[in-house]
Amino acid sequence: MPESAGSAVSAGSVESVEVPAAESVELPESAESAESAESAESGGVPSVPRARRRGRTALLIATAAVLGLVAGTCAGYLVQADREPTKLPPLSQPVVAQAKGDGPEPLSAAQDHRVKTDGDLRKLLISRPKGTKVPDWAPEQDGWLTLAAYADSLKNADREFTDLIKAEFRRGAGVSWTEGRAYSVQIRLVQYRQEEYLSAAAQASGWDVRETRSWPVPGAGDGMVYLSEPERKAGYLPFYKAQATASRGDIAMEIWIYDSKPIPKSKIMDLAERQLERL
Repeated sequence: MPESAGSAVSAGSVESVEVPAAESVELPESAESAESAESAESGGVPSVPRARRRGRTALLIATAAVLGLVAGTCAGYLVQADREPTKLPPLSQPVVAQAKGDGPEPLSAAQDHRVKTDGDLRKLLISRPKGTKVPDWAPEQDGWLTLAAYADSLKNADREFTDLIKAEFRRGAGVSWTEGRAYSVQIRLVQYRQEEYLSAAAQASGWDVRETRSWPVPGAGDGMVYLSEPERKAGYLPFYKAQATASRGDIAMEIWIYDSKPIPKSKIMDLAERQLERL
């Protein structure tokens, strides 16, 4: 049997036991322990103080701040919606009165090269000298030079045809003439679209000219003239060739002179300069 706080149990008799007075318990002096101290003085068992909840105050403050922000935004929107739109300040550019009358005249061909090159390309060719003949082998028809005819006049016609398509061939014009038994001249102007490549300059400088002497054409940039060594074959007259190449914008210029006797440098240079002047 368990022992009680005010008595003791022995075998055969019950003796009273004097219990000393309960000592007072000292607790911390605080608002939370006041109730426990009173219980200790009256002989009761002290109760455990309850822990205070934390964060409730901070949550209330944060909620109030959010509500205040939302309310302020709504109020500002309503106030701004009722106001008249604010006029913007004028631009800094001065006000210029609109011009009257017809607009300016278009540029002439002397000022705008595109006016000249977009016209009849045949009109830009040097005229055939009087007293000369049109050769039967001339590739141009009525002065125009088609893609097929131009490619066919070059070596490896099939490959040249494909390369000209890739180079964005647009159109061509040419003039040819013969004089005497062996002297002949060919002049060609080949125009390219040049939407992706600077084909005119590339074609003018892409000739494989070997065993030649060369000189630049004055004031022509990429213009060059060439004098080739003569081709000799038993039973035939020697074959001399002179060539000139240059480009102007989207047009490539090509000139050839053929003869059975040496061709002076001055002759091919004169033709090149005269043709470039017309471009």
